[in-house]
Amino acid sequence: MSKVAIVFWSGTGNTQAMAEALEAALLQNGAETALLTAAEFTPDMVSSFDAIAFGCPAMGDEVLEETEFEPMFTSVESALQGKKTGLFGSFGWGDGQWMRDWEDRARVAGAVLAADGVIANDAPDDEALASLTALAAALI
Repeated sequence: MSKVAIVFWSGTGNTQAMAEALEAALLQNGAETALLTAAEFTPDMVSSFDAIAFGCPAMGDEVLEETEFEPMFTSVESALQGKKTGLFGSFGWGDGQWMRDWEDRARVAGAVLAADGVIANDAPDDEALASLTALAAALI
């Protein structure tokens, strides 16, 4: 059984809804999960999981949230070498550049991206939920 961490930050609840949908899909596929906020996740926890899904909305000029999520992600980046990883988040403007930048950053860190990053314009719609289900299957 795969053990998957879902680590997220959410300001409006949209990315949290995505995290919860991802967790439900993982559980349906038989994974063991831990749903954690960015503030709860530390670098020493990375090795405890077979895979990690990180969720963060686009903020400002299409960047990761800078107070909690960015510092956490920076602190775990070096531990992601060879780790199966998924990325997801919501946005309200722009074209998803923050996700493309984040995917590149994760690859440079050595993370093994299980699938393309999943994005939702505001609340997750049916397409985003289907993509989260596919991400769950790829993470296991």
